[in-house]
Amino acid sequence: MSPIPGSGLAKGLAVTLRTMTKKTVTAQYPDVQPELPPRSRGVIGLFEENCTVCMLCARECPDWCIYIDSHKETVPAAVPGGRERSRNVLDRFAIDFSLCMYCGICIEVCPFDALFWSPEFEYAETDIRELTHERDKLREWMWTVPAPPALDPGAEEPKEIGAARKTAEKLAAAEADASTPPGVGTPPGVGGVPPGAAERPADESGPASGQGGPA
Repeated sequence: MSPIPGSGLAKGLAVTLRTMTKKTVTAQYPDVQPELPPRSRGVIGLFEENCTVCMLCARECPDWCIYIDSHKETVPAAVPGGRERSRNVLDRFAIDFSLCMYCGICIEVCPFDALFWSPEFEYAETDIRELTHERDKLREWMWTVPAPPALDPGAEEPKEIGAARKTAEKLAAAEADASTPPGVGTPPGVGGVPPGAAERPADESGPASGQGGPA
């Protein structure tokens, strides 16, 4: 059956009429800020204290938009007779957001949690050369990083937290044992205390009278 001439136009006008009666939902940006999802990819924030200049993020970046400069410093020995150590000191950490494709590989490969996603998106520039942001600006964006979502109540305990909890419990048990006097709270037969010694009076070293002793 061939379609009725003008049916497509009538359907389009019907959609227009239904929409005209609804309330508008236009976001009045920038007067009203949008509500972004918690995992929005805006910019990358740098937590400089965690950066060890391992260069993993720069090497794994498919766009080569991360620039890192550093130098080595000699750290004196912590104890007399110890050996001096050398460490990398961060001089420059910059990201060229005109090249970045927001894949998040640099954040995933960082072994020390120095890079984080920030939902900040208002960093447009009129000059493309101004889109290369240094570590000071990346540090400012770090304070806009949202807190991580709470764990599912039925989720498994993270391995790091479990290991830290077990270590703390062992230390607490060791401190409790060190503060307990010898023989106090020790089960019979443990620690050189013979069974029944705790119940036996101090002046009764021999067998009780009438229980098989010599006449």
